[in-house]
Amino acid sequence: MKIFDPHIATGIFFLIATILFLAARFHRAPKRGAFRWGGQVGLVAVLAAEALLFLRTPWITTFFTPLVWTGYLLLVDALVANLKGESLLGNSPRRFLSLAFWSVPLWLIFEAYNLRLVNWTYVGLPENLALRDFGYAWSFATIWPAIFETADFIRALGLFSGTRHPRAGISGTARAAMVLCGLAFVTLPVLVPQSLGRYLFGAVWIGFILLLDPLNYYWKGYSFLSDFESGNLATLKCFLAAGWICGILWEFWNYWAAAKWVYIFPVGQSWKVFEMPLAGYLGFLPFALECKVLYEFLRNVRGRLVQERGLSAWELPKPRNAG
Repeated sequence: MKIFDPHIATGIFFLIATILFLAARFHRAPKRGAFRWGGQVGLVAVLAAEALLFLRTPWITTFFTPLVWTGYLLLVDALVANLKGESLLGNSPRRFLSLAFWSVPLWLIFEAYNLRLVNWTYVGLPENLALRDFGYAWSFATIWPAIFETADFIRALGLFSGTRHPRAGISGTARAAMVLCGLAFVTLPVLVPQSLGRYLFGAVWIGFILLLDPLNYYWKGYSFLSDFESGNLATLKCFLAAGWICGILWEFWNYWAAAKWVYIFPVGQSWKVFEMPLAGYLGFLPFALECKVLYEFLRNVRGRLVQERGLSAWELPKPRNAG
């Protein structure tokens, strides 16, 4: 593993630039609350995991991904509380845990696609199946919270506050076309021959947005379409930024771990930044939007079941603006 490989140096440059930009904005932003003790625990957890990874401590190198992301969640939640005076985990722990719970089956949707499209694989996993499944579940449970907490942090920094865009009316015909296009995007990659479908995973990252956001709009839940109509795109921008931040952190931390994922999709393998081919970083942006859309879809389905049939389900977190 070459630390000074130009591909790795490129990734580290973008990571440092991103962190320095966020740190500068955080330093200048007004504070409305104390920096909670959980953030100190999170920071220590991240730094300790990094140090023990460098020392190649076996258990740490195997479970590095869920460990470091757990620390990251504690840290970012405390930063949000410092900026806003409240945060998802600090003020609504049940909602945070619910989001972590639903993160696992939501991510398994994409794992199911990968069984057919074979775009990534996992290496260095524990031989013990129980430990392996534990690691999977812990890692997958951090995905949606990471996106939502990071989007909440971006909003708390005020990066996209006060900007308005022209209102854009979206007709019923346009929404129906989006649904049909989304349906094609999420089905065609698994219906065509596997040799062709492997090139179409990008359609899956976009397809659920096109398919489900119009349904969220129709059910009068949160949707990006309603944001376009109102001219307020702050939430969309916060999630796009969260996709970039989480994406580069996912790849940076994954690269050094013993148990990790490796991309094997047949595009761009000659130029990688960490383990990800360069073009693949574009996929993190729509994936973050997809996280929001899938989450809102679950909320809407649950709400309709509770209202129409009196069914109960573990509470899905209520949206908190961007998070």
